[in-house]
Amino acid sequence: MSASVAPASVSPAAVAPLLEVEGLAKYFATGGGLLKRAEPRLRAVDGVSFSLQRGETLCLVGESGCGKSTVGKLILRLIEPSAGAIRIDGTDVTQAKGQALRAFRKRVQMIFQDPFASLNPRLKAATIVSEPLENYGILSAEERREKVADLFARVGLRPEAAHKFPFEFSGGQRQRIGIARALALSPDLIVADEPVSALDVSVQAQVLNLLVDLREALGLAYLFISHDLGVVEHIAHRVAVMYLGRIVEIGGKERIFDAPRHPYTQALMAAAPVADPRLRRERIVLEGDVPSPPDPPKGCAFHPRCPYAFDRCRVETPVLTPRSAGHLAACHLE
Repeated sequence: MSASVAPASVSPAAVAPLLEVEGLAKYFATGGGLLKRAEPRLRAVDGVSFSLQRGETLCLVGESGCGKSTVGKLILRLIEPSAGAIRIDGTDVTQAKGQALRAFRKRVQMIFQDPFASLNPRLKAATIVSEPLENYGILSAEERREKVADLFARVGLRPEAAHKFPFEFSGGQRQRIGIARALALSPDLIVADEPVSALDVSVQAQVLNLLVDLREALGLAYLFISHDLGVVEHIAHRVAVMYLGRIVEIGGKERIFDAPRHPYTQALMAAAPVADPRLRRERIVLEGDVPSPPDPPKGCAFHPRCPYAFDRCRVETPVLTPRSAGHLAACHLE
C-alpha cells in the first residue's frame, strides 16, 4: 500500500484478555451417502487458540481457504463450533443461547467485506445505522436520531448523508456507514473481515486511518482478517498466520514481519510487494498447490510445499512452541 496510513499504537500492557479462544474447531461434512457411513470431514478450522486484549488489533492472515473468515464467523456465533471454547471477559459463550447470546452479540459486532451487499438497498443510511439500536430497544426515537448523527460525524459522513440510499454513496462512504452501524451498540470487539479489500488504495488508507482513530478513541479491540500484508503491517499489534485451518505462527507485528520463523510465513513475507523499488526481497518459491482440506497430508500440513521438510515433518504434526517472548511457531525446525 503506497498511501500514508497512521501507524498502529504501542501494544497494550498485558492484562486479563477481553477475548479468549481455545481449541476452536469447525468441521463440515463432505458426503456420506445412503448407507450413512462415517462421513469425511473438512476441517475448516482445526484447534485454533489465541487471546485478544482491549484496544488491541490481532490480524489473521493466510491464503484464501485457510479458515480465517470461518474463525471470525465462529467467534460471532454466526456458525456453531464443532469443538473448543470462546470466552469474553472470562465468561464462556460457546453454548450461550437466548438472552445470554443476545447480550454477547451486543458486545461483538462485524464490519463486512462488501460495503454494498452488506447494506439493505431499500433503507436510508440513517435507518441502517439506527437499526441495531431499535433491535435492542436502546434510547428513545429522538435519542436514536442524535446518536446516529454523532456516529455519522465520527466516521466522517456529512449530516445530509443520513437521508440517502446506499446506491448514492461511493464504496468508501458505504464502508463508513457499515462502520457506523458496527459502532451503534458501543461494542468492545469488532470482527473486520477484509474491510478494505474492495476499496481503491487511497480510500483504503482513509478507512484504515479511521479504524485506528476509533480504536484509540473508544478502546476497541479488532480481530482484523486480511490477506493484504501491507494493510496488516499498518494496523496490527499482533499477527496470526493460518494455514489449512491452523495457526502456524503468532506474535507481535515486528517479530512476524522482521523475523518470521515458520517457512510458510517466510514465503508470505517474501512475496509481499515492496513500495520502495530500490528494496528487493529474496523470493521463496513454493512448489505445488495447497493440499485438499478434506484430505490433508499427515504430519505437518505444509510439508509437501516446504523447502526445508524432513522425515519428522511427514509423520508428526508440530505444535505452537515459543521462539521468543510472545512469539510462537508450529515448526519442527529450531
